[in-house]
Amino acid sequence: MAWFKREERGILTPTEKKKEAPDGLWFKTPSGKIIHIRELKENAYVTPDEDFHVRIGSREYFEILFDDNEFTELNEDMVSGDPLQFKDTKTYPTRIEAGKKKSGLNDAVRTVYGKMNRLDFAVACMDFDFIGGSMGSVVGEKIAKLIDHCLETKTPLLIISKSGGARMMEAGLSLMQMAKTSAKLALLDRAGIPFISLLTDPTTGGVTASYAMLGDFNIAEPGALIGFAGPRVIRETIGKDLPKGFQSAEFVLDHGFLDFIIDRRNLKTRLTTLLKMLAAGN
Repeated sequence: MAWFKREERGILTPTEKKKEAPDGLWFKTPSGKIIHIRELKENAYVTPDEDFHVRIGSREYFEILFDDNEFTELNEDMVSGDPLQFKDTKTYPTRIEAGKKKSGLNDAVRTVYGKMNRLDFAVACMDFDFIGGSMGSVVGEKIAKLIDHCLETKTPLLIISKSGGARMMEAGLSLMQMAKTSAKLALLDRAGIPFISLLTDPTTGGVTASYAMLGDFNIAEPGALIGFAGPRVIRETIGKDLPKGFQSAEFVLDHGFLDFIIDRRNLKTRLTTLLKMLAAGN
């Protein structure tokens, strides 16, 4: 039974003293390939071999877009109240606190301005980790105030959408943000200030039905889910099977609702070129 024996060579580390690799050091791609997080970050969070666009938040987008990652944030401390005293299994304030803990943010959007390739630029970026990137009163108010800043300073605006839609815990108050942000964007259009809408995975519900589709240019990342209602709801409503790839960015582009799809690795360069073209046209 010698082959059952394990030869003891050198000093073995006791099991209780062994250390696991730190969390977040490696990333597993959809095909099962393991890559280092550093490599993923250097590739704008796009897997090198598959071109899969990993879901990222505002922190990562700001790193990609702003020169030296320098920007000024507006209304960072704005937080939601509880006007409807919403309750299901949890109260709304409990949901808010859970969202803060998970995301490290006070709500589902951050609004900032700074320089992108030395051009003045303002960005509102949604974070899905905060209650599914849902649009509540704070989201609408922060975007409205950023648009006011753009109107005052003549600064182009980019809104990066990533959302499950309107926030049900605020009911009608959430739905009002659709009209509010749309009206503000109309003022931006009247002033001739560019607004670019970037739709990322996923962009759905009331966000799609309002500011996400109102850009002078509506663009998207490859493979992003874009739609109003979910595929299951639509299928049950119309009683028919849906086309292959329905609600993907590529499908939406083919049917005329997007101007183009952009690889995140080229995002900063393409946006800079687009803004320079618009400035030259004016």
